[in-house]
Formats: sequence, C-alpha cells, structure tokens
Amino acid sequence: MKTIAAPDPDTRTPTFKAPPGSCDTHCHVFGPAGTFPFSSNRKYTPPDSPKASLRKLHETLGIDRAVIVQASCHGVDNRAMLDAIADSGGNYRGVCNAADDFSADEFARLHEGGIRGVRFNFVKHLGGAPDLDKMWRIIDRVRDLPWHVELHFDAKDLLEYETVIDDIPLPVVIDHMGRVPVSEGVSQEPFKALLKKLRESDGLWVKVSGSERISAAGPPFTDAVPFGAACVAAAPDRCIWGSDWPHPNVKVMPNDADLVDIIPLMIPDADIQQKVLVDNPANLFGF
Repeated sequence: MKTIAAPDPDTRTPTFKAPPGSCDTHCHVFGPAGTFPFSSNRKYTPPDSPKASLRKLHETLGIDRAVIVQASCHGVDNRAMLDAIADSGGNYRGVCNAADDFSADEFARLHEGGIRGVRFNFVKHLGGAPDLDKMWRIIDRVRDLPWHVELHFDAKDLLEYETVIDDIPLPVVIDHMGRVPVSEGVSQEPFKALLKKLRESDGLWVKVSGSERISAAGPPFTDAVPFGAACVAAAPDRCIWGSDWPHPNVKVMPNDADLVDIIPLMIPDADIQQKVLVDNPANLFGF
C-alpha cells in the first residue's frame, strides 16, 4: 500500500483576495490516525492532515468556510470529518461516504452533524465504479434530506454513466471538472458532454477544482483556466470552487496559493466570483 505525499507546508498568501464568506467546497481531513484510524481497505495511506492544519490553510488563503469531503482512505467512518465540522463554529459542512446498511437514523445523525451530501467514487485508481444497486439504495434512503449526490469520475465516465446522472433524484455535483485532461482540449467529447448537461439541467453542478489534477503544464496550472471558465460560463449559478487540500494522489503537489490565484483568471467578473465563492455554496450547503 503506497504512502502519499504531504501537502506543501509553506502555503503562500495569494494575491487574489476572496470575498467575505468565500467557501472552499472540496477539502479533506486525514486523521490524526491515532484518533481516527484509516480504513483497512484503503488504496493509499496519507499523512495526517487534521482539522488544525486545514484551519491554518484557510486563514492563509483568506477563506472563511469549507466543505469537507470524506476521502476513500477513511472509508465510511465519517468521524474525523464530523469532529472537524463540530469544531468549526458553523463554518464547515461535509459530504459523507455511506454504506447501504446505514439506517435512516444514521443519516439523520449525519445531517444533524452538518453533512449535506453523499459521495460515490467511480475513479479507477480508487477502486472503480461502486456497486450500482447499493448506490441506488443509499440514494433512496437520503432522497428526502436536503442533500446532493457527489460523483467523482474519470473523464470517460461522464459519457458511460450519462443515464445514471440523469436518473438521480437529487442535485448532482461533479468533482474536479470531470477530471478531463487539459492535453485533450476543451473540445474533447467528455467535456463537451459536461458543458451540454450543465446548460440543460438545473440539477447539475460542477466543482471548478482539481486544476492541479488536469493540468498538463504544471504549476501554476493556468492551462486549466479555459476549462474552469467554460464551466462557469455554462452555469454561473451552479459552479462552486474547491482547493482539494491536501491533494491526495496528485502527480505534482501544488502550493494552494496558486489555486486561489487562478480563480480571477477563470472568473474575472467580481459579481460572478461572489456567486461561485459565496452565494452558490451557501445555497447548496445551507450556510
């Protein structure tokens, strides 16, 4: 089992000043393993990246709110995330991983703890597509909550699972701009399909995140700008931004200031920045 790299410990102060109430809608907490052990079925072992480190990161970046996304290394044990949310003074929400034997009471407790969505990983290096029967059972159990369904796809999955996306009876959030590789351009079929769905479906959202994942050029990842700009142009009321700290399984570890400083390149209009960074996450996550 591989041990992955730690995040850059020397986050710079970004040049871009995010508006008050800005939200990082995609970040993680890992451990500390002595308190919140990692799953025995994990595909990687991360370094501890606890809530105090996340708080310090956001203080440096000038970000007031956050949504912690349960990473696969913690499996369906959501305690580290719930602990961080409880300690946030109302400034954090979360997206959980769940098993199909979670009861209605368990989902109600997760909601009370600040969870506002459930995530399903389809990415090959994290184990590939989930058991769809189990996925539908989970979705059916949470469909009456004010939640959304978050899908983590490889680019090709956007085409393969198009009907699955259409059939989900809750808002759907696509992680990391669908992980489409920058090297294949904005006219590649998976990205065109994503933009088409964004224009046509009021229930589809996308995270303008993961620039360090899809970039071909490396830091400061500005080759991802046209992709983020296209998503925002297609659905300015349903795009949200995230850092993806502490960046599990990336090929090139970013300095998070670079990821903040490409925001105004993707979104030059201040009114749209306000939507993507503040208003949209407040609407989706209930801040």
